Amino acid sequence: MSVQTNRTESLEESEVFHILGNDRRRAIVQLLAEEAGQVDVSDIASEIAASETDTTPVPNNLYKSVYVSLQQTHLPQLQEDAVIEYDSDSKTITPGPNFEDVLQYIDGHGELQASVLQLHLAFCIVGLAIIALAGLGIPLVSSIDPVLSSVLVFLIVAASSLYRLLS
Repeated sequence: MSVQTNRTESLEESEVFHILGNDRRRAIVQLLAEEAGQVDVSDIASEIAASETDTTPVPNNLYKSVYVSLQQTHLPQLQEDAVIEYDSDSKTITPGPNFEDVLQYIDGHGELQASVLQLHLAFCIVGLAIIALAGLGIPLVSSIDPVLSSVLVFLIVAASSLYRLLS
């Protein structure tokens, strides 16, 4: 039975920081992002318990403690904030509507977006340089149609943006 939250608005930054202020909630979001889909609560409990201890195998009492903590505290909090959707029958979680809002604050997950923005900026600068050099009558570059080059740059940036939005 999947319990849906009624929350429809985005999370405030302070709410995101409250969510990520707890190691276990942060681990849940990271593990769910790595799996890119559905994750069993028992797998998450095993991963968190393993990260909290230096012994192998993980002591059963620690695993149980983590599992109960997830069930009673962390999963309900994340579900209430619409970060995850929790199916209590199958004991699985999937990303919720506000998952990406939280994920962008976790180290490493905002780097791709920054790289894409840098790539877009580079394309725009190259396009502007071609237009400026063509306008100045610089040989080789002046033979390039400035309208065509600006349209090509615009199309490249638009195609890249569309790809990121759809992926």
